[in-house]
Amino acid sequence: MQAIPMTLRGAEKLREELDYLKSVRRPEIIAAIAEAREHGDLKENAEYHAAREQQGFCEGRIKDIEAKLSNAQVIDITKMPNNGRVIFGSTVSVLNLDTDEEQTYRIVGDDEADFKQNLISVNSPIARGLIGKEQDDVVTIRTPGGKWNTKLPRLNTCKAYFPLRCL
Repeated sequence: MQAIPMTLRGAEKLREELDYLKSVRRPEIIAAIAEAREHGDLKENAEYHAAREQQGFCEGRIKDIEAKLSNAQVIDITKMPNNGRVIFGSTVSVLNLDTDEEQTYRIVGDDEADFKQNLISVNSPIARGLIGKEQDDVVTIRTPGGKWNTKLPRLNTCKAYFPLRCL
């Protein structure tokens, strides 16, 4: 399996979720299964089947997180030289030259991506179009929704986790 890039914060969040699933959620589900068994016939026991289904989802998520963490390439963005170029962890403002709208994004790992918070995956079309570019470059980014003609008015690599505030 290939390495999965993620920031220190992204790895920390996955570890927190894994700990929660193992120490809180798993015991809750086991208790729910035990309680449902006490109700008798398991063939027609909806609570039992629901708890078993939750157990399957929980165990699947635990395996998924463990696999991601074992293949994680945790990148400390505070120690990466950016040499004035967009790299993993960079925060970059993108000016859409067609609409004159400016948007700020931070390039993060797949599991950290949250478009509502302007955190985009390093594997997204936008990030792939920005990686390696410099401040003030004019770039055409191809997305499933069409082409964007853009300029990069600001570029920053900050030490804070949410460097959107650093620009």
